[in-house]
Amino acid sequence: MIDLSAFQDTLSSTWHLVDTELMSPWFYLQIALIVIAAGVGTAAATVIRARDARPAASTAKWPSPLRRLARGLRRSAGVTVFALLTLVMRLVMHALAPPGHDYLLAVVSSLAIAWLIIALAASLIRNDTVVRLVSLSAWIIAALSIVGLLDPTIDALDSVAIVVGGIRLTPLLAIKASLFLALALWLADALSRFLETRITHADELTPSLQVLLTKIIRLTLVAVAVMIAMAAVGINVSSLAVFTGAVGVGLGLGLQKIVSNFISGIILLTDKSVKPGDLITVGDSTGTISAMKTRYISVAAGDGREFLIPNEDLVTQKVVNWTYVDRNALVKVAFATSYDADPRAVCRLAVAIAAATPQVMAGKPPSCLLTEFGDNGMKFAMTFWIADLSAGTDNVRSEVMMALWDAFRREGIHAPVPVRDVRLHDQRPAEPLTAPRT
Repeated sequence: MIDLSAFQDTLSSTWHLVDTELMSPWFYLQIALIVIAAGVGTAAATVIRARDARPAASTAKWPSPLRRLARGLRRSAGVTVFALLTLVMRLVMHALAPPGHDYLLAVVSSLAIAWLIIALAASLIRNDTVVRLVSLSAWIIAALSIVGLLDPTIDALDSVAIVVGGIRLTPLLAIKASLFLALALWLADALSRFLETRITHADELTPSLQVLLTKIIRLTLVAVAVMIAMAAVGINVSSLAVFTGAVGVGLGLGLQKIVSNFISGIILLTDKSVKPGDLITVGDSTGTISAMKTRYISVAAGDGREFLIPNEDLVTQKVVNWTYVDRNALVKVAFATSYDADPRAVCRLAVAIAAATPQVMAGKPPSCLLTEFGDNGMKFAMTFWIADLSAGTDNVRSEVMMALWDAFRREGIHAPVPVRDVRLHDQRPAEPLTAPRT
């Protein structure tokens, strides 16, 4: 049932008070004083900002909360001066004017002081969205309380109700639930980021285990935050069992792929088949895993592209993990020489060139084999190991081949040149055709 009588009575009494103030000359005097205080506050804020040209340098050695508080106080310099001036004017007006004729100054001064306190408290929060939400909500509540409309507004918002599944839904309940949920989610996010930083710097944990722990902690904190917010506004979680069950069935039927990718992501993190930093090949996509998300993994191709591969594909398809055991990689280089070269000398020269390359592993010496006597020359295959795949294999292969080319030119070893035998058979020229005689 809607009952707005108390709210209407409060509005009527407030309007009567304002109407009475409008007929008094003291009202216009207060307006003038408020305008003067606003002008002085604006000028003072401009002067303060001009003198403190490098605010960050002056507070660089302060603790982080104090730096943010000083930054908030600097931004609110004009409001601070305005609040102080209106407070002093109110006290003077209260002493000189008849009782009740300083109402407007009292309201404006209280609103300015409330805004200043809220702004300084909100400056300690890093998230800009949360700062705006907290500042606006707190100032609306403070403003309604100052003008005496807070209790009637609460009663009016609570008088409009809809009962759904044993829960009495009102605008007041929705507002309280939104505010508590936003605050709880912000606290959960801040705590999860703090724990994620701690887990990331734990060297004894593998990268896969770090990602798994951070995801589990984040999901757990979000679920706890939602339950706490619902309990804080008086919603019984057990009364939503039927509703949440129906929603869960609907989501399960409509979001099968998302659920499948989520479960596959948990499997990948637990079995450690792939982990951040691995070089993998899935289908035609090859690159290094840069991040493992709830729904997909991000694979950096090395040329600026990022492949977003669903987790389900890594569980159901063939995956080549080049760094599953270690980060060493075998590189093969094929080349050929003419038959004029000594194959043993060519192999020794190729092994020496590869061993002298900085990226080639010294613990596993290179090898060179003569693989084929071709039509045009001898074919060789050289293999060597590199220690880190993150630097890539193509650049190391190119460096070895260019050094091999320089060595071949220096030693007089030539590349094979195709040889073609062209044989001309001796044939008599054809006799010219003549017309028959008649």
